[in-house]
Amino acid sequence: MDRPATQRVRVKRVNELARYDRDTLDAILAAMPMCHVGYVFDGRPYVTPTLQWRIGDHIYWHGSAASRMLEAVEGQPVCLTVSLFDGLVLARSAFNFTVNYRSAMLLGTARVVAEPAEKTEALQALMEILVAGHWDQLRPMRSQELKATTVVSMPIEEFSIKLRDGHTIDDDEDYTFPVWAGLVPIRTVMGAPEADPRNLEGVVAPPGLAGFGVG
Repeated sequence: MDRPATQRVRVKRVNELARYDRDTLDAILAAMPMCHVGYVFDGRPYVTPTLQWRIGDHIYWHGSAASRMLEAVEGQPVCLTVSLFDGLVLARSAFNFTVNYRSAMLLGTARVVAEPAEKTEALQALMEILVAGHWDQLRPMRSQELKATTVVSMPIEEFSIKLRDGHTIDDDEDYTFPVWAGLVPIRTVMGAPEADPRNLEGVVAPPGLAGFGVG
């Protein structure tokens, strides 16, 4: 559900690049599982890279249960960001060099998912996003493995998006300057799957990998 942007997340610098709608947010979250989570631990700021995934109106991330930092975020405010680097935009002056990108910032209060069934369901959802249909093919998760994993969630309520696409925008007088300008697209693609040398004879790649490395 779309929400009005709060003052904390409203984009002030180059605000014409800002978005605040859930469709754009959900597309960015789906396109880039890697995120960075910022929080304060023992009075100091930390930013941790991890994987994120969305279930309905909540965003999830996970890590080792041995991490004191993950436990420390329970009930605490956090900032989660996701970014995609889409292109290098060369201009006729260094000042007008820029990049094409999609980025999202979410603010909220973190909750550690403690109930085993809910935690298992969340991890299954992550696997379904990464490799559809693969969860049921895997060795069942052991209770100690589930215990060793911390899953954290946060409601998607306060967020902003900033994105840029397109070509060079130069000062009018610079268009006569004799230097090349243009766009270098950057794309993240899935490569062809490479089998583990220790795979048992006869096992095949999961159907969820179909199409990886094609095109």
